[in-house]
Amino acid sequence: MELDAESSLFFNEQRRLYFPKERNFLEAHLTLFHHLPPQHLEEIQQEITQLCQKQEIMLLQVAEVRMMGRGVAYKLESETLQQLHRHLQELWQPWLTPQDRQKLWAHVTVQNKVAPDKARELHQHLNVTFEPFAATGVGLQLWAYQGGPWQWLSSYPLQKSDL
Repeated sequence: MELDAESSLFFNEQRRLYFPKERNFLEAHLTLFHHLPPQHLEEIQQEITQLCQKQEIMLLQVAEVRMMGRGVAYKLESETLQQLHRHLQELWQPWLTPQDRQKLWAHVTVQNKVAPDKARELHQHLNVTFEPFAATGVGLQLWAYQGGPWQWLSSYPLQKSDL
């Protein structure tokens, strides 16, 4: 999911500060699916296009800082996002990996693949000043994994609303 500019700036700065530089290939992001089959790309793009023509931008609550074992992420909450994800899961059920069949744990990772004690230290540090805040989901993006780097394929803006 593509986030509003202000939230993206915040999360990207967090990644710049805390994500291991040698592993930080992407900007901050909220992943809805980890692996969609490339042989169904055209159908996937059509379904996302149709969905985004009806779906308004959505309010997301950045609810807490979460420890991930060897990293740290911000947990995001939104019933609208959960519904959108369940809808896409139903459409793509036959193609989904076991990981993508699970309930969505919406989050933005700002540190990953570090020693657990380093992750605990950052988690404690960020929790000291953390206060929940609102972000906005403004679109969906489709990326292709290229064996290390990722390739952007397309963006699908959500419809404007009164948010």
